[in-house]
Amino acid sequence: MKTRVRFAPSPTGPLHIGGLRTALFNYLYAKKNKGVFILRMEDTDQNRYVDGSEVYIQESLEWCGLLPDEGPKNGGDFGPYRQSERKSLYEKYIQILINNGSAYYAYDSPEELAIAREKSAKKGETFVYGSQNRHLFKNSLTKSSIDKDKISSGDYVIRLKVEPECEINLFDEIRGAIKVSSDLVDDKILMKADGMPTYHFANVVDDKLMKISTVIRGEEWLPSLPLHKLIYDAFGWEAPKFMHLPLILKPNGGGKLSKRDGDKGGYPVFPIKWKSEISGFRENGFLSKAVVNYLALLGWNNGDEREIFSLSELVNCFNSTGIQKGGARFDYEKAKWINHQYIAKTNSNDLLQLPETQKLLKGFNKEKQFKILALVKERIYTLEDLKNETSFIIKPFPYDEKSVRKLKKNNPEKILNKVIEVLKADKEITGFKEELLNWASQNKVKIGTLMQSLRLSFVGRLTGPDVFDICTLLGKDVSLKRVQRLLKHLSLSK
Repeated sequence: MKTRVRFAPSPTGPLHIGGLRTALFNYLYAKKNKGVFILRMEDTDQNRYVDGSEVYIQESLEWCGLLPDEGPKNGGDFGPYRQSERKSLYEKYIQILINNGSAYYAYDSPEELAIAREKSAKKGETFVYGSQNRHLFKNSLTKSSIDKDKISSGDYVIRLKVEPECEINLFDEIRGAIKVSSDLVDDKILMKADGMPTYHFANVVDDKLMKISTVIRGEEWLPSLPLHKLIYDAFGWEAPKFMHLPLILKPNGGGKLSKRDGDKGGYPVFPIKWKSEISGFRENGFLSKAVVNYLALLGWNNGDEREIFSLSELVNCFNSTGIQKGGARFDYEKAKWINHQYIAKTNSNDLLQLPETQKLLKGFNKEKQFKILALVKERIYTLEDLKNETSFIIKPFPYDEKSVRKLKKNNPEKILNKVIEVLKADKEITGFKEELLNWASQNKVKIGTLMQSLRLSFVGRLTGPDVFDICTLLGKDVSLKRVQRLLKHLSLSK
């Protein structure tokens, strides 16, 4: 059977990175097995539909290089790929279940069900609608004939008929065999009063009709697996394989990662910006390849210590046996470290093509932008760090007076005067480094003191890129002014 997997989000808002990781694992599984990766929009709940979500989801996948082989944008042989456009199919298949006795009409009003729930709550019980009590309610199983008036007015739902005292045998490729009693599954609604299917019914029908071979989804759907298996059985269909991915947990491990956690911790939980409200990893200076790499490590391990993978390498290495059962803690510092590795090894010209980089380096010409990136890219963890790492180019930081006092003990004036002499004499600054190092060696000047004097002059503090590269970037005139400025500051602070 050909491998066909699907990522099936609901367009109810921005795509959480947990959803993006689900898409990634589906993509990797499909490509590893020479299969098909499908995008399907599960938009049957029109009350929760949020305009712009579908476009956002598609753009997020494209940014990460997870291009669907079939989907709403590019079509395919198994469409439509929006559930809202498949209503006639659901009507056809629900009738099959009604005809074979696996589903039934229920005419109970919302008010009647609310009263029943209230009674159960008073007894300290959880309300269910199933084999134990369905005879107490208004449905086609308790009436001698179908209520045609209710049917014609659409005043009904259709429920799955779950037989009592049956053992439901399940298998998850990650967790193994699972057994559940049917008494724990109530008669779930399959078709709502508005004529739209519930997630559970549409999900099963679509997976069957789209020939999905393996369902890879989040752990939160594991409790729904018995219900889905019963629907497959009701049709007499063979169920696909199932993999339920571990949750992405808060950094402290205490529950599922949420937007609120990101707001509180100051880190993104969405891949890209959502409207004008929420920034994503892209807007926080992350490269898409780094985000993909990091998400792959959340709940999966290659079996060795390796941590840096390209997307093609992930495809080659990916194996479902490497997926862990337990939740994976989100670690923003680890994500930044991986991003740092990617920035450092990415060609500066390629970095310059990114809109985020262009925005941050606006004001410099192309040649200088390239030199700046070459100078600092091995020091930054996100592209946003460019702001801080390059601000000294326009204006040096205020002097770190603690460093100034420490430096003054080593007679920096002698060094600075020599630097001024060399800069004035060297038009292109070509021999600047060699001449200063030779002079320091001949005059027994400590290299550390020389470097600190230069760095404090050019940057204003004792951290930053290579001082001689900084000098080349700043140019002779700017470098000269900054050395003279420090010399003046030293004389005034005596």
